[in-house]
Amino acid sequence: MPSPNEQGTVYGNLQSYKMYTRPTAQRLFGKYSFRRKSGPKHHENVQRMLEILALHGTLTTWGMAKTHNDNTASIRSKEKDYRRLLAGRTARGKHTLGLLEVGLVVKDGKSLLKGEANQYRLSLHGILYCLDVLNLTDKQVDTMASKYANVLPMIFGKWDYLKENIGKEVYRLHSLAAGLFMDNIQIAKITNFPVYELMIYLNVKYQNNFEQINEEDLANQISYWFYTTLLVPSKLNTQGKKSSLEIKQWKKVINGDGELKKSYYDFVDEAIKFYNTRFQKIKKLQKI
Repeated sequence: MPSPNEQGTVYGNLQSYKMYTRPTAQRLFGKYSFRRKSGPKHHENVQRMLEILALHGTLTTWGMAKTHNDNTASIRSKEKDYRRLLAGRTARGKHTLGLLEVGLVVKDGKSLLKGEANQYRLSLHGILYCLDVLNLTDKQVDTMASKYANVLPMIFGKWDYLKENIGKEVYRLHSLAAGLFMDNIQIAKITNFPVYELMIYLNVKYQNNFEQINEEDLANQISYWFYTTLLVPSKLNTQGKKSSLEIKQWKKVINGDGELKKSYYDFVDEAIKFYNTRFQKIKKLQKI
């Protein structure tokens, strides 16, 4: 996987997204889509750029500028704007953070098409921010999934398979993007499945990655979150605690793909070992 130096930024785990990246990005670039609520022009410019990357995938700044322009002079002017948005700016001794510094965008290799030029795409934090703020349609989310299948392989890389099996439930990523980690004890009251316990272990597993995490590990953390939350009911019914996905359907999804099955159950096995170890430590209290 690309190093932080190669990506041009550093970002942390899901707790870091929830506690730092999301509030920082909302403060600097907006809490609402510019199409939904008017705000500073800077917010609109940033959101338009992120939308381009969401729907087109990896691009140079020239490629971004060309998506809605044919005039060379206009493209050149827009490209300069995008460079500033990526790097931030310093005016009157005050520096404004850019998209690379906040961690919403990463460098993704170089293009040699018209001389050497950096290519850029959304980071995983950037994908979550887009889901949270840009008010993307389901069709646009589908497009983003196709463009970023290699970045989030266990979810976006299996998007068609998931949509075929669970339909609209694929869009549960909006909840994570909104900062809902589902590690609250109240989760234990609305489902019989060990969602709360698995979410606690998910925090423990990546607890040392608050300040920095590599992209593959963060993609795995997001994937474990996603498949675990499929056991949380989207609507409560009068018959008691029940998943919005019948357990047979959930098992069909997990077991129907060999790669997915191995990945998720490896995570479950780790959680079992963790809790067995903790249980043994609790039992030792009786002998103190």
